[in-house]
Amino acid sequence: MRIGIPKEIKDHEYRVGLTPAEVRSLCESGHQLFIETRAGLAIGFTDTHYQEAGAEIVSSPREIYACELVVKVKEPQAGEVAFFHPGMTLFCYLHLAASRELTKQLLLSKANCIAYETVQDSQGTLPLLTPMSAVAGRLSIQMGAWAMTMANGGRGVLLSGVPGVAPGKVTIIGGGIVGENAAHIAVGMGADVTILDRDQAKLSSLEKQFGNKLKGVLSDKDMLEHYVRQSDLVVGAVLLPGKHAPKLISRALIKSMRPGSVLVDVSIDQGGCAETSRPTTHSSPLYIEEGVVHYCVTNMPAATARTSTLALTQATLPYVLALANLGLRQAMQKDNGLMSGLNVCGGQVTHAALTDDLGMGYQAADQALAELD
Repeated sequence: MRIGIPKEIKDHEYRVGLTPAEVRSLCESGHQLFIETRAGLAIGFTDTHYQEAGAEIVSSPREIYACELVVKVKEPQAGEVAFFHPGMTLFCYLHLAASRELTKQLLLSKANCIAYETVQDSQGTLPLLTPMSAVAGRLSIQMGAWAMTMANGGRGVLLSGVPGVAPGKVTIIGGGIVGENAAHIAVGMGADVTILDRDQAKLSSLEKQFGNKLKGVLSDKDMLEHYVRQSDLVVGAVLLPGKHAPKLISRALIKSMRPGSVLVDVSIDQGGCAETSRPTTHSSPLYIEEGVVHYCVTNMPAATARTSTLALTQATLPYVLALANLGLRQAMQKDNGLMSGLNVCGGQVTHAALTDDLGMGYQAADQALAELD
């Protein structure tokens, strides 16, 4: 199979869909790999590294998107969809619940689009979202601490505190992979950490893991409002797989927070969990709304792109190999979890959660696959 890896063009996006090591594995399996020039250069993977692994270097995205399978990291940007063609398979993060316009463009292209974030394993977890959720969770505290400095409009609180001065208060909304990893960093920094979740078993597990360094609170409207209001840093870490993030934090609640406190909304790639959240970029990551500093970068893990790429591609390689070795239809017939990642196929929406959020028609993935030429 002809497999293409483009250079990412989203703002400050330095991750790459495959490393030279993964390219070598695919070439050894008999596939042709095409890498857009300089695709991995920023994180230390040169064109020469890819050539030595067996890939061919090409100079334009048009040549990449002419391939049967395109593996990238972030959702297609303006201009990239123009290169798509019927029958092409795209494998990357899509987050379509937050973008009706991109969904419409993908439907018109007749490409088959698999979203990393909705692929499931045999336990029903999300193996291709997990590594980037871990990175984003850890970065959320790092970025939140930076946003809290006076130069950024923050209230000047040091999360760790110092002897004689209390540490900063961190509230994490959601106890999943993002929340757990945010807690690791916040606890390690010595902050006063509270995590809210609706699952008592999950809270018990987190409290067992962190001991008295973390407070677990069963989340409801009153508890959420109480802890958000007294926080120096709030991390939004809620996820409904494939769906738009629920708006748990109202504008009124944001307005009631102390001036200069910080919200890091990790849910922003699925639309954000606060009414005041709107997407930002690494070039311009912060804005102040209702007196609160907001960090809402939609590709947070790109800030640590080398670590993120290595973590991501280790997880994606088995799926890329399956798609390349078996073809789209047979790979999905053998793996229902991979089929759960199929969001768009042959001009149809094939992920039920998207139809709820976007109000579009739906066709079951197995039926859409059966109708492909």
